[in-house]
Amino acid sequence: MRKKTVLITGANKSIGLETARQLGNKGYSIWLGSRDAARGEEALRLLSAEGVEARSIAIDVTDEASVRKAADRVQTEDGKLDVLINNAGIPGQMVSPSQQSINDIRQIYETNVFAPIVVTQAFIPLLRKAGNANIVLVSSGLGSLGWLSDPGNQFYGVNFLGYNSSKTALNAITVAFAKELAASGIKVNAADPGYTATDFNGHSGYRTVEQAASGIVWIATLDEKGPTGGFYFDETVVPW
Repeated sequence: MRKKTVLITGANKSIGLETARQLGNKGYSIWLGSRDAARGEEALRLLSAEGVEARSIAIDVTDEASVRKAADRVQTEDGKLDVLINNAGIPGQMVSPSQQSINDIRQIYETNVFAPIVVTQAFIPLLRKAGNANIVLVSSGLGSLGWLSDPGNQFYGVNFLGYNSSKTALNAITVAFAKELAASGIKVNAADPGYTATDFNGHSGYRTVEQAASGIVWIATLDEKGPTGGFYFDETVVPW
């Protein structure tokens, strides 16, 4: 039997790379998506040395032509896709809402909101062919309006307009795709990896990439009885 396939955007480092590693160790064939081809090849060498079956694929999620080219390659080589993980994202300026430039917010939305829509739309035909496919949108607890509006929550004081609202929008996108694709057997869920030590935050996060990836992997490997249209942190529901 052919291995199940997964494409991960922004997979050349941090949470994306660890997600690829964990899924590869579960027997998945990995499409290692990266905007920078050289970095993608370096990540591929690391995984290959560990025995993970992977292929590097160039995909700039903010460039529709690049996304289409990547989808065409997967179509040519595999003819289907079992899992799509929209992991690529940027933090933008970490300033107060009144000080954040509208151009920075636009750039954040291009990568964190519009790009996942474009990527998901491009790969839906391949996901339909797989049957019981999974789509994971990597969100953030900072996108939870429930948490951000709760003075007792650890994220209450983290008030970054562009990034936070982009993840809230991504959660709404999750629900929209989940509703449309349910009849096709495609599950769509959002994952909160938690405050993880990455380049995003100068490695100040208290969670490891291994911990962050595990929740994403759980969603990516859901069977046909699994949930859809949800938002999860370590297999626990996060409030919208």
